[in-house]
Amino acid sequence: MKKNLLAVAILCALTSGTAFAQKAEGPWLVRARAVNLDSANKDSTGLGLSVNNKVIPEVDVSYFFTPNIAAELILTVPQRHTLRAGGAPIGSLKHLPPTLLLQYHFDAPGFKPYVGVGVNYTRFSSVNFDPVATAGLNPSIDKNSFGAALQVGVDIPLTKNLYLNFDVKKVYIKTDVYASGVKAGTFKVDPILVGVGLAWRF
Repeated sequence: MKKNLLAVAILCALTSGTAFAQKAEGPWLVRARAVNLDSANKDSTGLGLSVNNKVIPEVDVSYFFTPNIAAELILTVPQRHTLRAGGAPIGSLKHLPPTLLLQYHFDAPGFKPYVGVGVNYTRFSSVNFDPVATAGLNPSIDKNSFGAALQVGVDIPLTKNLYLNFDVKKVYIKTDVYASGVKAGTFKVDPILVGVGLAWRF
């Protein structure tokens, strides 16, 4: 009987200590990253379409529903890209790609790895084609894209609430391409984004 009571007491102490630590840590996590965007540039139009790779700023906000499960909203500012056909510039566009992910954070000593899966919405804007480079084609694109997003990363504690973050995402972004109103094919950006930054838990 005494052994059972002792076991219950130890379990209660551990549970309350864990709950206190989780409460003290806070449910919110904000990250700021520098992210290298590397596009897959898959094109079925036969024009050899591509956009340039670049480093972009990224900010995300996460909320922890439990110690292991969180939702993350990833944001940036509209990014301008040069659009090329066969390596030659034919225009430019901007894209804004907010992404919402559901994450699972693993329990590990000294660092906090996580995986995520979710959905991306990309809005293409300021689409401009060079009238000389695209003479006679009258090109246009679909300005909205919905696709899946996959993620793996790790938060490494630096201080009580400050973390060093490494993050890799695969985001599926595509748009249909039209010539004089007729669909010519699909251009898939489908970038891999590799980021490093800092995170603050509160």
